[in-house]
Amino acid sequence: MHAPTAHTVGPTDGDRADFPRLGNRFVLRGEDTGGRFALVEHTIGPRTLAAPMHVHEREDEYSYVLAGRIGVQIGDDVLEAGAGELVLKPRGIRHAFWNPGEEEARVLEIVSPAGFEQYFADLAPALAVAGEPDFAALAAIQARYGLAMDRESIGPLIAEHGLDA
Repeated sequence: MHAPTAHTVGPTDGDRADFPRLGNRFVLRGEDTGGRFALVEHTIGPRTLAAPMHVHEREDEYSYVLAGRIGVQIGDDVLEAGAGELVLKPRGIRHAFWNPGEEEARVLEIVSPAGFEQYFADLAPALAVAGEPDFAALAAIQARYGLAMDRESIGPLIAEHGLDA
């Protein structure tokens, strides 16, 4: 292994903005790419819903599975992807993702154009509270990033895919 340089990012480099059920490591932010894209590594615990159904107005997401498996719903299509597979989640189409397996999943999320990666940093403190989060504050953060979140989809997704609540 070599020391990080201006041209490398190591496996533990980058700031984190973790949620209770979703780990988020910033591999590359928009300022590193001239705003063209961002890379965020997600870690998802076993049998965990990472994100309920939601829609992005401004960016496309591409999920490259590094380890484990993820389940994804894109529109009406439900699929699973394993290590080495890439899932395309275009803007404007409802989607959700989860870990259906018994081992942690790791996903490299490519966000294009960049900017949405800051959502994770803004949302983490709002989710790090004891008890229920301030749903009005969460909605304000989501609106700022052009994200429409369907909280009503949480229960059905958990039930349908046998996830832990």
